[in-house]
Parts: sequence; C-alpha cells; structure tokens
Amino acid sequence: MTTSDVCNIWDNSECEGTVDCPPRCPRFFDKKGRPMMVREFNSNDYSSLIKMYNSLEVDDQTMGVPPQKTKALEQWLDYILSEGWNLIANHDDRIVGHGAVTPQSEDEPEFVIFVHREYRDRGIGTELVKQVLAYTESMDYRNIVLDVAKTNQRAINVYESLGFDIVSETPMYKQMQMPLQKPDVQAFQQPPADREAY
Repeated sequence: MTTSDVCNIWDNSECEGTVDCPPRCPRFFDKKGRPMMVREFNSNDYSSLIKMYNSLEVDDQTMGVPPQKTKALEQWLDYILSEGWNLIANHDDRIVGHGAVTPQSEDEPEFVIFVHREYRDRGIGTELVKQVLAYTESMDYRNIVLDVAKTNQRAINVYESLGFDIVSETPMYKQMQMPLQKPDVQAFQQPPADREAY
C-alpha cells in the first residue's frame, strides 16, 4: 500500500488526534488535492533524497546550497543528516520535499527547506515549515533561523505569514528567525479538526 492509498482512504479533516500522534498530523493534501505524507527521514530514504536534490537547479540555491556537484551535494547532505534532524514530504512514495534543522545541538539552529521543482506552489513547503515548527516544541531551542535570498520574495512572504521575523539583511540575503514562544508554534500542533488557518 502506498502513501497515496493510505491518504485516499482516510479523511483526516475531522481527526481530533491521540496521545500517540506525532506533533502534527503527518497526512495532508496539497493545493491540487493530492495526498501527501510528512515523516522523519530514515537511512533507506537516502537515494530518493539525492534524486530530489538532483531535480534542483542553480537558481534554487540559497548561499550556495544545495551544492550542484554530486560529491559536494553528498557531503553537504551527509552533514545535514548527521548533525541535524530531518523531515521529508512524500507523494506516491517519492520524496518531494525536505526540511532540516541543524546543528541540533545549538539553541538557535538553522532551518533549510527545499521542494522538488515539479511540486512547487502546492503548499508542500508551507506544510513542511509547519511540521518542523511543530516538532520544535519538544526541543530546547529559543529560535529557528534561516537565510533567504532577497530576490526570493515568494519564500519571504511564506515565512512572514507563518510568523518569521526579518532580523538582519545583507545586500543579497535576509536572515529571518522564528521565536519558538510564539502562539503560532503551538497552533501548528493542533489536530486537523481543531485547525483553522494552521
């Protein structure tokens, strides 16, 4: 049974959650009504994650990541996977998005997120951000920080709509942060039946 099959037979819109649920319901539908699943990365996902990153192009980079050359990409990804914690978005057992917080030992770790080129503008990146923020509730982080290119206004708008604040700027990038005490962070953990815009 694929992820798609599971999501198609279970309508989570009225789910009230249980104590055994992850911090945010892993099932959601993208803007095209396609069932998706967000879950923690495991080692069996490595080659599929590499394939997703190979779909990206130079203009998808922020501050030089993800690297374009295979060896550099693998080294960067190995660091992210070993020093951080990682969530992936699946559609039909294909990895279509990746969100990571690294290094997990810091009290203000950095957040990165990338979505497969064919799956952009469907709300998958937004859902991954909400998932990552929901998971931070059980961790000792003060803030999550990220860097975004000034030219990427679409991403800046998404981050601001989710509660990130711009804290500094360079000629090319904006640094944004999410104080994890904000009410939005707890709201992202609401089960589907209790959500409004979250």
